[in-house]
Amino acid sequence: MEDHSADDDNSSIWSSSPANSPVMDRNPSPPPDKEGEQGGEEVDAIGETVYSKHWLFSTLTRLIQIVSEQNMGDSDAQMQLPEEDEDDLCKIWDMAMDKDVAGFLQEFKAADILLGVIAKSRCPRLTEICVGILGNIACFPETCLTLSQNNDLGVVLLLLLGDTDPPTLLETTRLLLTCVSQSDVSSLWLERIRQQTSVCSSLCFIMWSSTNIDLLVKVGELVDKLFDLDEELMKTWVTAGSQPSDEEEGGERRLGVASSLLEAAKQLRSESPEGLKVYLHALQLLTTIHQGIETLAVAGGTGQVLWSFLCEVVCEDLCQPDDPPLVLQEEKILLVHALAVLSVLYSCQDQEQEHSKADTFLPLVGSMLRVLQYHRECQVSSGHGQKKKEEEEEVEEEVEEVDEQLRALIQTTVEFLSDIITDLTKDAVSELVRRGYLTEKTCLPAVGSMLPQFSPAVQHLVFMLSEADPKLADTVRKEFPVSHSPKLIH
Repeated sequence: MEDHSADDDNSSIWSSSPANSPVMDRNPSPPPDKEGEQGGEEVDAIGETVYSKHWLFSTLTRLIQIVSEQNMGDSDAQMQLPEEDEDDLCKIWDMAMDKDVAGFLQEFKAADILLGVIAKSRCPRLTEICVGILGNIACFPETCLTLSQNNDLGVVLLLLLGDTDPPTLLETTRLLLTCVSQSDVSSLWLERIRQQTSVCSSLCFIMWSSTNIDLLVKVGELVDKLFDLDEELMKTWVTAGSQPSDEEEGGERRLGVASSLLEAAKQLRSESPEGLKVYLHALQLLTTIHQGIETLAVAGGTGQVLWSFLCEVVCEDLCQPDDPPLVLQEEKILLVHALAVLSVLYSCQDQEQEHSKADTFLPLVGSMLRVLQYHRECQVSSGHGQKKKEEEEEVEEEVEEVDEQLRALIQTTVEFLSDIITDLTKDAVSELVRRGYLTEKTCLPAVGSMLPQFSPAVQHLVFMLSEADPKLADTVRKEFPVSHSPKLIH
């Protein structure tokens, strides 16, 4: 269940302000008067719940009175929500997680009431609660469909992404993510988002500026979902943030999607591994389109900073020398996203030489060698203890999915390492040996993983080892069929 208590994390750079609240020309209409049509406690209960229709009706009516009273005062003053009213509204927020209650709220036109309150509200907490109630209503397909067909609500919610109150932004983002995640209405929301150009800039500003961890994670999930669903939207947003003119009207700097994703990922690195996974996946999606690669390939730009950041994550946070081999199962998703992006960055023609000179380059090679070493050790270990053949189907499916993720990591690691090895000089190989990255323990699993598909890279490595560490080169040749002369790779 959502935690509906007031957000105590005021670490965000923002201060609450009603200035960006959408404007409506009238107060919200009261709910339809269905009281008195039927009587009795059983009829008063909502569906199969013990919740009272009468109490809910009265609270919604009180909600309209609250916003009306607020608008009678100073139009520029921010209002506080009375504690008793806040408690009652938070009860509705919780109640809306019940399917019967959500349906009843929809029947009583609660969405229109809440929309009117949001548009008129000068109380950030009131706005947050109203959006939160809508978010819970949207968790069910039938009510989500009805909500999504409300065009006015769609416009207001997208404009709320420009609000300055972090809790309101969190609930707005949660509601939008809920809607775009439901197949019946996702196309409707995607079309709205395409038409509302402020969505991109609003989300980029949050990712770039906020220090609210929960908000950053939820915004990342929304952006990742949007990119996963709509490649054309991703192309548009990337292109919009990489125009030669980096200034918008009013002299404000236009924030690029890639740089904003990177800034949020930095913020989440030590605070939320799960959130970091989301942002690395979104960055990986950027590398699947030409526009994204072009943006990251600009020398000295976001791609260079991203390379350094991801190398630090891989080399300092993941798969460390003192970790047990099974750590791969825990860290495989982060590793595969990070290495996939690094592989694309490395292949960018304008940056390849810069990457190979960077201080992070050799430790990165060492980390990839360790990934393959740990994978081999896990294979050997699992071979000693045979699992029982009779297992539940669901367990088998889970194991298969886990293996698929691990296979993706190993494939990405092998392909990337092979690309790097073909460019290694004798001095670089010697330095890998000197630093202890390239040893018999790490080299043999790597060679075994690269053969036979990447035999030219292996031959190049063994040729370089012949001078840097002849003993290790001989050991590799004894274990694997590698010719003494390297084939022409380039």
